[in-house]
Amino acid sequence: MAKKSWFLPAILGIVAIALPPFLGGYFQHILILVMMWVAMATGWNLLGGYCGQASLGSAAFFGLGAYGAGMLYLHWGISPWWGVIAGPLLAIVVAIPIGLVTFRLRGGYFVLSMLAVCETIRIIFLNWVEMSAGPLGIVIERTWGMEKLPYYYMVLAIAALSLYVVYRLMKSKFGYYFVSIREDQDAAEGLGIPSTKYKMYALIPCAGIIGLAGAFYMNYMAFIEPNTVFPLIISATMILSVMLGGPGTFWGPALGATIFVLLSELLRAFAGPVIGTIHYLIFALILVLVIMFLPNGIAGEGDKIKRLFRGKKPVYVGGE
Repeated sequence: MAKKSWFLPAILGIVAIALPPFLGGYFQHILILVMMWVAMATGWNLLGGYCGQASLGSAAFFGLGAYGAGMLYLHWGISPWWGVIAGPLLAIVVAIPIGLVTFRLRGGYFVLSMLAVCETIRIIFLNWVEMSAGPLGIVIERTWGMEKLPYYYMVLAIAALSLYVVYRLMKSKFGYYFVSIREDQDAAEGLGIPSTKYKMYALIPCAGIIGLAGAFYMNYMAFIEPNTVFPLIISATMILSVMLGGPGTFWGPALGATIFVLLSELLRAFAGPVIGTIHYLIFALILVLVIMFLPNGIAGEGDKIKRLFRGKKPVYVGGE
């Protein structure tokens, strides 16, 4: 069964490596966006899906990763590619005190506190001009110019790394503790599981993965400013991707992110300027339908989807 379960991912991996050189620059750009969001959604899922700590402030880690790379170049003239180390480290260093404070809160209070933290960081970077260049932003020279293929393989490696990290964590004792905290934090603490400690163990790799994606974004886009890397829409997109694909599932966030990016680009390219500008509203409506009929996301409701395609009625517990 294990070999069978990895057969399709192996095929998809081969296609992901071999196909892009035969595609045009625009399609390579789309694949770059897909892989970047796969990494970010996978990182968010570790904290929000598996551990149950839904955060509306994860854009803070993305922006910190981007600025961790950009400020190396701005202040010391160091290649922003070193930001793939500095960016995640900066995100993790800032995430630790944030987590120690906000994890004392639960539910909506935690969600709002993370949103407030992200907005506070955005305002700091917007106004502390000496540190971040403020609204002028940071501009760098792209290493490979307009060539997109090297960037694609870089972000493909980041996406693969994020999946591997989450897989290893969820196969360890940490994974069991994360899920127990999500299901019933009070019961988990009653069994001797220190919830704040293990929430931190979920937050650190989550912040590192999202920060790594941010550092890549700096190098790929060659320009950042606070309003483009700290906005709420980045956090919302991670949540939409995870909810669409399946929170608390391994492949769900990757599937959701892929669908989200592809449909977004289709709407922008072919549905006209009006629909293209309201694609997030369209996705919100899609998400409502998914929550109504597939509450565990596409990956989480795989058996139900199979029965529907086979024309069989869903099986209900208790014979209802």
